[in-house]
Amino acid sequence: MLAGFALAAWMTLDGAARSPESARPLALAAAMSATAPAKPAALPDPQPPAVEQVLRSGVLIVISKGSQRMHVFKDGEPWAETPVSTGRRGHVTPSGVFPILQKQVWHRSNKYSNAPMPYMQRLTWTGIAMHAGRLPGYAASHGCIRLPYAFARQLYALTRASATTVVIANGPIASHDDAREFALAIKDPRALDGGRLAAEEPALPIARPAAAGPSQTIQLAAASTPAEADAHWARLLGARPELARFQKAVIPALVSGRRVYRLRVSAPDARAACLQLKSAGIDCFNVI
Repeated sequence: MLAGFALAAWMTLDGAARSPESARPLALAAAMSATAPAKPAALPDPQPPAVEQVLRSGVLIVISKGSQRMHVFKDGEPWAETPVSTGRRGHVTPSGVFPILQKQVWHRSNKYSNAPMPYMQRLTWTGIAMHAGRLPGYAASHGCIRLPYAFARQLYALTRASATTVVIANGPIASHDDAREFALAIKDPRALDGGRLAAEEPALPIARPAAAGPSQTIQLAAASTPAEADAHWARLLGARPELARFQKAVIPALVSGRRVYRLRVSAPDARAACLQLKSAGIDCFNVI
C-alpha cells in the first residue's frame, strides 16, 4: 500500500518523474493522511457509561463551567480536583454527558492553527476535548477543557474509554459532594449529534439564608468585560463556596465614558456577608 503512495509521489502533476529522495516527504505525507484518525463512518458514537456504573467501578469527571473547576472520582471516591479553562464567549463548551471517544498523548488541533493539545481526550467529533493547556484563571479556550499539564498527564493515565463518563455543567459546583449529587441527578439523557448526550440539568440543592426580610445587594467587582466578571465570580466561589446561595447579576454601566460590567449579588443577609468578605481582604461594598 505504502509502495503505491511512494510511486505516485515520484510523479509530478504533468507526469514527469521525480527522484526517490525528493519524493520522500510527499510519500510520508500521503501515508500519514491515509492513517490519520477519523470518526468511523459506519459506526454510531458510543454512549457514556451510566454515572452509577462508573461510580461503582470506573472514572467520573464533573466539570463546572460556572466554577471553572473539575472534580474527578475513581471507583466512587474523590480522586482529585483542579482548575480548568473552558470555552470563551463565541466558543462555548457544550454542557451534557460525554464518553471519551479517542485518546492521544500528542495531538494537534485540526481547526486552530495546528495548536498543540498534549494528553488529548476527545469528547466530541466536532473538536471538543480535554487536554493540557494554559489556564489564565477564566474561560479562554476555543471550546476545549484546558487542564494543568501535570494533571492532564495523570488523568490521561487514569481513564479508560469504556469506564469513564464526563459530565459538563453550566452552573457553579463547590465541592466533590455537590459534583457527585449533580451527576447522579441527571435524568434520561437523549442522544444528539457529535457524540454528545444532553440532559435536563438538575439544580444543586442550595442552602437558603436563615435571615428573612427584603433582599440586599452588594457589589464585588467592576470588570471590563462580562467574561471577566464571570471569571471573578467563579474564583470567589472557589474560595468562598457559601456564596453559591446568592443571586448573581452582571450589570453593564458607563463610568466616566468607559463601559464596565458590575458584578453584584443579592440575598437577605448580603450586607453581613460583605462585612465578612472585607474582613478576609476581599473587595465589597453595599449597593441596596
